[in-house]
Amino acid sequence: MPNAIKMEKVKYLESKFKDSSAIYFTNYSGMSVTQATKIRNKFTEQNVEFLVSKNTITKIGAKNAGFQEGMFDEILTGQIAIAYAQDDPSAPAKVIKDFSKENDCLEVVGLLIDGELFEPSKYKQLADLPSKEELLTKLVLTLNSPITKFASSLNSVMSKFVTALNGIKENK
Repeated sequence: MPNAIKMEKVKYLESKFKDSSAIYFTNYSGMSVTQATKIRNKFTEQNVEFLVSKNTITKIGAKNAGFQEGMFDEILTGQIAIAYAQDDPSAPAKVIKDFSKENDCLEVVGLLIDGELFEPSKYKQLADLPSKEELLTKLVLTLNSPITKFASSLNSVMSKFVTALNGIKENK
């Protein structure tokens, strides 16, 4: 019989599955408390929530969120911690990649982006992508470039015109 605490956890995990742009399933066996604290802090800086919950409760939360029953059965075995990304789907990948350079206790076993399940190796590709802010900056610069070039061309034409008029004035 489910108790109130478990039901609250299921509802919370259901909301995390619905609201997250990306979900990273990681095996954390062998991780020390110090390492866990360190990675949680790095995730928090990137607006990512890193949770450990019972696999059965996680499966029920995913099912209640609308995911197919049994979709995560292969992934949710053993010691699994889940990173829920709110805004930037590549943020957890970058944190995991940086953390894995110094530590060998965290392994991605699957990831879910926009409702689609991907192979664990996909996170490395996502980690190499530029951040959302970098992409927006590049877009703004690209959009601004033609206007800047046009203004520069007009300025160049005007300065040549003024130089020509000054030359005519001096000749007369």
